[in-house]
Amino acid sequence: MDVMGNYASGRYALGICDRSGQTYKLHELHPQIRNGEDTGLRVSQSMLDKDQPQLFLGSMPISDPQALQFARTDTGLDEQRATVWNWAPVGDRNSLQSLYGFSTQESCQATGSVGTVTVEIT
Repeated sequence: MDVMGNYASGRYALGICDRSGQTYKLHELHPQIRNGEDTGLRVSQSMLDKDQPQLFLGSMPISDPQALQFARTDTGLDEQRATVWNWAPVGDRNSLQSLYGFSTQESCQATGSVGTVTVEIT
């Protein structure tokens, strides 16, 4: 005869959260998992710490090749490096140069000055 085989269950069954000590319905308590193993703690949803997926980085085989099989050396490097990487309406080699009169790379530089402000309260 199995004496310890049966457990009480039902919608009125209560359990205590192992973290907060508060009483919850038994079906609302979740097992606390750490490093993929059950710690034996039963905690409420608000106290549950999800297991960190980054702890399992070496457990699955991942193939992430970076090299190309038939790679060739890059040609046209001088033309690629001659490109001016700035916003189109400002700077050299853009279609709006005739409208705004920007003709040098210095046109991309910000200028400013510091002055004084006088406030009169009447």
